[in-house]
Amino acid sequence: MTKYFATLAMLFLTMCSFTPDKPANGEAHIKWMTWAEMQQAQAKHPKKVFVDVYTDWCGWCKRMDATTFENPKIAKYMTDNYYCVKFNAETHDKIVFKGEEYGSDGRYSQLATFLLQNRMSFPTTLYFDEELNMLSAVPGYMDPKQAEPILSYFVSNSFKTTPWEEYQKNFKGSL
Repeated sequence: MTKYFATLAMLFLTMCSFTPDKPANGEAHIKWMTWAEMQQAQAKHPKKVFVDVYTDWCGWCKRMDATTFENPKIAKYMTDNYYCVKFNAETHDKIVFKGEEYGSDGRYSQLATFLLQNRMSFPTTLYFDEELNMLSAVPGYMDPKQAEPILSYFVSNSFKTTPWEEYQKNFKGSL
């Protein structure tokens, strides 16, 4: 009997720890990358870059993961149009970006501090062009409806000709 329960317990733990590559319903998910993976991909096939700057303790970051980034339409759009980087602002890992090496100041990644210009607000989403020039930093939680026009604004290159306020006012939704 003990052997039976041990087998059931092992089976249960195995099932609980399994994380499929794709959601069970077959819907799209975001292909998150590290900085290094993104830079390698960028060297071969340039496209825009989306960076989610988060911390493990941030409740709004977790909510954005569960709502916005799990939205199938948003996930597909992001994966199709951006290299997506999940970036923990409190990492102590060394990161090389644009030829510079960044470490940690003890609390935050020096890269996070640099990119956020010492405005440590979480979540913050960063948008980069194909040459890894930062286009914008957008602090705060966004639900899918709020995220959609911003994602589209940069992918469509509308930021080059149309002020954000005008684009947002006329945005009809594209996903």
